[in-house]
Amino acid sequence: MTNEKINDFKQVMGNYPTGVTVITATAQDGTPVGMTVNSFASVSLDPMLILWSIDKRVSTYDTFINAKQFAVHILAADQAEMCALFASHGLDRFKNCDWEMSAEGLPIIKGAAGVLHCSMHTTVGGGDHRILIGEVKHIDNHGKEPLLYHRRKFDAIPESFYE
Repeated sequence: MTNEKINDFKQVMGNYPTGVTVITATAQDGTPVGMTVNSFASVSLDPMLILWSIDKRVSTYDTFINAKQFAVHILAADQAEMCALFASHGLDRFKNCDWEMSAEGLPIIKGAAGVLHCSMHTTVGGGDHRILIGEVKHIDNHGKEPLLYHRRKFDAIPESFYE
């Protein structure tokens, strides 16, 4: 594939507004792991399924692929710094945010618009990524406005959108 085609793909996809999520899980040794993800979507209502994809080259790939459960945090409009933190490299992400361990053993970041507690349903190959499908077991809905991503920028939904 040519660089021009890759750049065109990135530009077109970057023009598609999405919400922003942070996915968290717990490694086998009990260490919390997390990453920023915007490749998130609902799949089914019965059973209640969602999906997201992970790059096969990320350091936490094996942890997420082998996790029996994970949490999807739909970031709130005021959590752009959380998005940047969990997209960064070389930082102790959980040392730099307010979080707690759930009764099920999932790291839950405080302040999200909503959190979906999921069990791993299945994974599917997808090129240089793997698609993870989770079954939603519990929902925390905090009723906050979501953080949006568009053209490499993060922001809230403009009030004019609702007029």
